[in-house]
Amino acid sequence: MEIARAAAALFAHRGLRATRAEDIARAAGIAPRTFYRYFATKEEAVAPLYAAGAQRWAEAVRAAPASLTVPEALEHAVHHTLTPGSGVSAASWEWARTLIRLAETSPALRKVWAEVCQTSEGALAEILAARLSSPGAVGAVGAVGAAGAAGAGGVAGSSGGVGTTGSSGAAGPAEPAGEGADNVASPSEAPTSDPSATPVLAPAAITPHLRFAAAVAGAAVRVAVECWAAATSAPVGPDGPAALALRNLRALRVFEWSGEN
Repeated sequence: MEIARAAAALFAHRGLRATRAEDIARAAGIAPRTFYRYFATKEEAVAPLYAAGAQRWAEAVRAAPASLTVPEALEHAVHHTLTPGSGVSAASWEWARTLIRLAETSPALRKVWAEVCQTSEGALAEILAARLSSPGAVGAVGAVGAAGAAGAGGVAGSSGGVGTTGSSGAAGPAEPAGEGADNVASPSEAPTSDPSATPVLAPAAITPHLRFAAAVAGAAVRVAVECWAAATSAPVGPDGPAALALRNLRALRVFEWSGEN
């Protein structure tokens, strides 16, 4: 992460083309050989920052109160990760804006950003599956239909992809409704001799439908963060990344999730 921060600072002040891997190594206080032990190219050096934002949003979905439906959990996560002051300063969001903009102008950096977003989608699918397998989730499947997909990152997101960023974004920085029983695996009770023991639920299967839901949810956040980064709006207010992401997620609530797995 120290190398990633050094790379981001140099990219922001010198520009991507004028920065060499050796410059990043020097700024991070390491030898070039050590740099290449971690990263194959200078562009890959900022991947940890992109990933931090996306992971932060996905983990916020996981940590959302169990009483929330999936769409509510997704919106809850957006409030807690894409709003400046909620663990991420306004200054960090400006760093995120710079890194996301750089990804738009550099094919190599855009590839790094895209790979981080794709990885984030897989993690989100697992998190959604875990939420759906928790007690009470079966009754909320109807809401998941409009939400199971909502869920990204950021670049700060994104959403997916860039979520927000401890220094970078994706998701946000970082960091939606398939209807019916397709979305939830039947809970199974672990064999036990104690009749009072709490049933152990099997994780919900990560079906093609659920993967699609996670991809759409991640894209909702990623696009919001990218659109914010491309403009000049402040990170707070009606045109901030959180507001844009929530707008996208709300639109997904009325989406028909009736496709086949």
